Amino acid sequence: MLRITDARTGRPAEIHRALTRVHAHVPGDDTTALRVLLVADVLARALELGGSPVLLVADPPAALRRRADDLGVRPSETTATRGGGRELRVTGSGEGEPGDGDHGPGADDGDVRAGTDITVEVAPVRGAEASVASGTTLRFALLTHPRRVPVTLDATALTEAADTLDHWRTAVAAWATRPSRPVPEPVRQALRAAWEDDLDVPAVLDVLRDVEGARDVPDGARFETYAYADRLLGLELTRQIGASA
Repeated sequence: MLRITDARTGRPAEIHRALTRVHAHVPGDDTTALRVLLVADVLARALELGGSPVLLVADPPAALRRRADDLGVRPSETTATRGGGRELRVTGSGEGEPGDGDHGPGADDGDVRAGTDITVEVAPVRGAEASVASGTTLRFALLTHPRRVPVTLDATALTEAADTLDHWRTAVAAWATRPSRPVPEPVRQALRAAWEDDLDVPAVLDVLRDVEGARDVPDGARFETYAYADRLLGLELTRQIGASA
């Protein structure tokens, strides 16, 4: 079960399986706003992997929508910000809506069911390279940091992200030629435990690094592990399969 920290209370809330609106509030058009859209996208993926039906709500400026498309962020599936189910409001730090401090009865019980909203905060992005970076390289560079930690993007960070992506895609393409094996159950549990613990994507990446170096994991299982994790990450880790054929 996904547990996410509610920025209004500072306490973790358990997200039960039910229809959920993930509403990305993006009043600006900079890379911080892009990070808000990215976190909303990954949050929606995590909920779907847990079996919850999800509607992503966002209305970004046209220029920001183009950058989001380039990052692989799914488009908005509805313009309705209210209705049945619950809502997870994804915002930049300090951008909560008026009335967020008035939680109402039962809002602090840590049990988020239908009709109860929570706020998910995303820290800012800084750095001269932030406004010109794009694609899965930028997506990966942002995902390597916890969402509540400010990110400073420079040429070194983006180069490291590009190099790691290229290395992983090359490895995944090689593993794909080996006999398929299922994701080892302890690995599957470790991945889910990571993203269900306050959407800890850096911990998911650590699990992948461990799997790559583990001597007791067959190559076919490495492939299935990376493909499974990429349903959350959206990094196109299988993109190079067959590229050299």
